Amino acid sequence: MPVDPYILLLLGTVGLAALLPASGTAADVASGASTAAIAFLFFLYGARLSTREAVDGLKHWRLHGTVLICTFVAFPLLGLAARGLEPVFLTHDLYTGLLFLTLVPSTIQSSIAFTSIARGNVPAAICAGSFSSLAGIVVTPLLAALLLGGSGGGFSTDSLVKIVLQLLVPFLAGQLLRPWIGAFIARHKKVLGYVDRGSILLVVYTAFSEGMVQGIWGQVSAVRLAGLLVVEAVLLAVMLALTWYGTKALRFGREDRIAIQFAGSKKSLASGLPMAGVLFGSHASLAVLPLMLFHQMQLMVCAVIARRRARDPEATGLPGDPDGRAGIRGATGAGGGGTTGGADRAGGPARSTGTRVAPAVTTAGRTAGR
Repeated sequence: MPVDPYILLLLGTVGLAALLPASGTAADVASGASTAAIAFLFFLYGARLSTREAVDGLKHWRLHGTVLICTFVAFPLLGLAARGLEPVFLTHDLYTGLLFLTLVPSTIQSSIAFTSIARGNVPAAICAGSFSSLAGIVVTPLLAALLLGGSGGGFSTDSLVKIVLQLLVPFLAGQLLRPWIGAFIARHKKVLGYVDRGSILLVVYTAFSEGMVQGIWGQVSAVRLAGLLVVEAVLLAVMLALTWYGTKALRFGREDRIAIQFAGSKKSLASGLPMAGVLFGSHASLAVLPLMLFHQMQLMVCAVIARRRARDPEATGLPGDPDGRAGIRGATGAGGGGTTGGADRAGGPARSTGTRVAPAVTTAGRTAGR
């Protein structure tokens, strides 16, 4: 099974925070840099999102609505159901982190990667992931206010104000400036990708340093961590089954079901970590632990599922088409209005197939879980 290289970097950052936690003046500097990094990160998100892509994607509203319901309704309901496991199976802090995990938006690029490997509706996966990330900027804090309340380790009305100032305002600024800076970002997307990942590493270092200084990690035992892994495995299995068999009952086509399964069963590390830093403050280290574990688990499991889907008889195409290219061509219009995502547009004409998306995203570890 694949191990996300970025997870290794995250674990290394956690180790660094454990050995050399920032404290005193260094902690203040790290906190300020982390705040600026989060704002810049969401500014880039806003500048990257194509308005034309979003409008075109609305043509397949039924698919995107299903993904949003899975992400922001089904997941949170399962998180609430897990409350019965506290405090015998999970500590209060671990349960809070688990519940927060169920509130964050879906991934973008890893959903696209697995949908492409499985020969599903790639354009739909692009739009579904983008819609989920955009909605999450508003929906995730509101759900956190409703479901976490005062138990969120410092969550309050002030946190909502911070969300608006640190996440939503930069995002909107990026959208407004996109006509002038969109081409520049498209030309330098690889370099800016490193900025993305570096910003998240800084957020993780700051959060875990605060946790070390305050002695939060002494509250977690190996048995509790094992219990958390079991709970997350069950959570992932339920969502994978729901998004696959539920969409069959809703009479979606195979390509659409694949896109819904990978976009509707996953959670974004890149969006969740900055939000946790804003919402939980010094308690963010334990709050993001369930998300970090779930992220790696979903990558390993979905990689196996994607390969199996690619070998399904339905995916092998027509006679004389052993590579299944006909099946891939069909994915471009299987309910998505024949549209492709902004990943291939950059202001140009839409491509006729989803096959060109795959090379840029086949390694999910390069995506930072977005």
